[in-house]
Amino acid sequence: MIHLSRLKLLDELRCDEAHFWLNGYVNKQNCRIWSEANPQVYVETPLHPEKLTVWCALWAGGIIGPYFFKNDEGHNVTVNGDRYRAMITNFFIPELNKHDVQELWFQQDGATCHTARATIDLLKDTFGDRLISRFGPVNWPPRS
Repeated sequence: MIHLSRLKLLDELRCDEAHFWLNGYVNKQNCRIWSEANPQVYVETPLHPEKLTVWCALWAGGIIGPYFFKNDEGHNVTVNGDRYRAMITNFFIPELNKHDVQELWFQQDGATCHTARATIDLLKDTFGDRLISRFGPVNWPPRS
């Protein structure tokens, strides 16, 4: 068992997606805005505002991304297993191959598209046992 506390940040790549609503809406559950004054701003939003999902990976050696999830027509789409694996195959791995990262660890959270069997198998092909993920060789730490 590998203890996560012994991993060096230099050798670990972390990634995730974020949603950005195009009408100015801010998801207050995942975002915190700090200010000395209360802005007293109210923004009316439609029931389902258009949003943009962006993926990025970073480590001490740099950033890979951003990657914008869009369909073939260029419209913004949410992430599912097929789209996530397509991004890994067509964008992430080619970008990763441009760097000297043979011993790099890959960490991702427990989102369903990240932990699908096909996704874990794809990531194991690239990272082997250096995968920190739910259902991966090194399990994603609970409540982290």
